[in-house]
Amino acid sequence: MKDTKGKKGATTVAKRDVKEKTRKVEDKDIKKRKSVAKEPRAKKSKAAKKATKAAKDPNAPKRPPTAFFIFLNEFRITFKEEHPDVKGVTVVGKAGGEKWKEMSEAEKQPYVSKAAQKKTEYDKTLAAYKQKQDDDEEAEAEESDKSKSEINDDDEDEDEDEDLED
Repeated sequence: MKDTKGKKGATTVAKRDVKEKTRKVEDKDIKKRKSVAKEPRAKKSKAAKKATKAAKDPNAPKRPPTAFFIFLNEFRITFKEEHPDVKGVTVVGKAGGEKWKEMSEAEKQPYVSKAAQKKTEYDKTLAAYKQKQDDDEEAEAEESDKSKSEINDDDEDEDEDEDLED
């Protein structure tokens, strides 16, 4: 038998068996499968994507920086003093990230506390901003109601004037 010849002979028999078991797939079959599996998606245009996003209010308060970004601002100054020839932003960011990872929790604590303080300040200003927005919306709603009634009053006055002339 061919199987007893050794490792080399056994592998050729196995390969031959695999080849016999597998059949060639025709291109027609592949196209049919792909067309069934993939249905064309309707792509959104850039304008449609922008329309679905909520508009950002330019007057809204800016979010506070995280502890890492507070650290990075201080680190950037010291890094540029030590390496004045380095101009790349990515180099500074990578060096800052590596330094942040190496720092212990105790070393990170001042930055975390500054970030927490800025977060509380942000929360206060955001609450005041939202309250102001709500007040403005209520005032606009009242104004629009008044203006509608004033318009209706003017129409009624004109109708009365026309009736008197007749």
